[in-house]
Amino acid sequence: MIISNFLNTEHITRQTQISNPGTTVGEAQQNFGANLKNAIEQLNNAQQASDQKTTALANGEIDDLHDVMITAQKASIMLQTGVQVQKKVIDAYNEVMRMQV
Repeated sequence: MIISNFLNTEHITRQTQISNPGTTVGEAQQNFGANLKNAIEQLNNAQQASDQKTTALANGEIDDLHDVMITAQKASIMLQTGVQVQKKVIDAYNEVMRMQV
């Protein structure tokens, strides 16, 4: 039995680094905006790829139904995740707005 894996404290060091990010509020806002834009672009690209492959299958240009279904499922899961994130953001915003100052 190898015990050395249990003594690895690398995850504790990473957690300490996360708690002290060293970024300003402006940088955090820009990073959040860039990450959100990137996520929306990836979602859009997945939806477009799914549409293109579905159209190509319907036109008889490709024969790989398996690949088309996988691409469509990935796009569907990404869209569902995006909708859930949107709901959570709206809930968080509403919670902040209900706070008394």
